[in-house]
Amino acid sequence: MWLNEDMEKKKIFVTHVFLDKYLKELKEKYEVVVCPHKDINRKDLLKEVKGVNGIISTLTEKIDNEVMEAAGSTLKAICNYAVGFDNVDIDAATKRGICVTNTSGVLTESVAEEIIALTLSLFRRIVEGDRFVRAGKYKGWEPDLLLGTGVKDKVMGIVGLGRIGRWTARMANALGMKVIYFNRHRDEEFEEEYGVVYHTLDRLLELADVVSLSVPLTDETKHLIGERELRLMKPTALLINTARGAVVDEKALIAALKEKWIAGAGLDVFEDESSIPLELRSLPNTVLTPHTASATVEARLAMARIVTDNMNDALEGRKPSCLINTEVWE
Repeated sequence: MWLNEDMEKKKIFVTHVFLDKYLKELKEKYEVVVCPHKDINRKDLLKEVKGVNGIISTLTEKIDNEVMEAAGSTLKAICNYAVGFDNVDIDAATKRGICVTNTSGVLTESVAEEIIALTLSLFRRIVEGDRFVRAGKYKGWEPDLLLGTGVKDKVMGIVGLGRIGRWTARMANALGMKVIYFNRHRDEEFEEEYGVVYHTLDRLLELADVVSLSVPLTDETKHLIGERELRLMKPTALLINTARGAVVDEKALIAALKEKWIAGAGLDVFEDESSIPLELRSLPNTVLTPHTASATVEARLAMARIVTDNMNDALEGRKPSCLINTEVWE
């Protein structure tokens, strides 16, 4: 431990009021200050982190070098309440010897379920049907009313074969879909076990009836799907994005949907989630959800458990289980 029991308690700042209900254990050991508002502004963030030992952040706060500088030399851990960590400057944290953790491994099933839900909603025109009924247009059964598409024997193309990609492959396989994937590294054992097939990204885009994105946002994956890639897809294909909004060039996607390069898109994430373009929101061949792919009671509880354990371990001098920048422990 950095401080003995006779000295001042270590201090943790929590950026989102939602998390307060999960922090009982930390409050018993540390001084925990929680932002009282749903969203913290930059000025308050820089003020509140001064002199803290730990920060519990969400993906909506940019925890960069400026924030770390404001916190000062006491900062030992940044625990992100998310699987993704593109909101944290990992290099800056590593140079300062600050642990950065995420909540990996607990969102797998919920996000994969959302991918399948978006796929089914689009193929079976669920949202269109709901709107049709609510608008009072439904007058009785018709044999060709809102004809959709079945998923059996359709090709699910998964971009990124991490935990979420793998679980999506299993679920798609169970629905009778054929599964292909693209990843930086092949997994021949997984291919053999589940009958999935590896392809280059371009070939996957050409073959898939559904393209599901399950990659982290990095310099390499920003706008991974742009005009060129969208034009490679079938005009009957769907694009599903539950990863990060900036993985897709949103302007190119809007053009693709308007001009019918592709049939539709299911989006849970957007390039600027504070201002989603009206042009995108107005398109009928989309299903849009407000970044809720991981929003299950089970997932949120598991995330809170991991954040608590990560912070406890980091402040007590133990290696956190979800440490991202492992170099700080070497």
